[in-house]
Amino acid sequence: MLAIDANLIVRYLVRDDPGQADAARRIIDRHDTFVASTVILETEWVLRSIYGFSASDCARALTKFAGLPHVAIDDPATVAKALDMAKGGLDFADALHLAKSRDCETFVTFDQDLVKTAKRIGVKVRTPA
Repeated sequence: MLAIDANLIVRYLVRDDPGQADAARRIIDRHDTFVASTVILETEWVLRSIYGFSASDCARALTKFAGLPHVAIDDPATVAKALDMAKGGLDFADALHLAKSRDCETFVTFDQDLVKTAKRIGVKVRTPA
C-alpha cells in the first residue's frame, strides 16, 4: 500500500497539470493507496482556497474520491461524518474536529459561527460558560 499526499489527490481531481495528473491517476487507479485524514483536510483546504471550490463541491469531490476502489481513508467513518457535516454548511476543518470528538459530551469553542451552524445541523457545540 502506498500513502499519498494531498498534491496527488488535487492533481487527480483538478487535472491542472496534465503530466502530474496522469502520474497521480496511474498511482491512485492501479495501487492500493492510504490517505490520512490530515491529507483529506489539506486537500479540502487547497481545493477551496486555491481552486475556488465551494465547501459543498469539496465535500462531494472528496466523498467520490474516498469511494474509489483502491483508496483507503484513515478513520473512514469519521471522515465521512465530517464530509456530511461540511455538506450541511460547516467548515470542513471544524467538521473534522467535531467528528473526531463524537464521543465527548460537547465541543466548546469561542467561534460563534461554528456554534450556530453546528446547532442548526444537530451537533452539540457551545461557548465557554
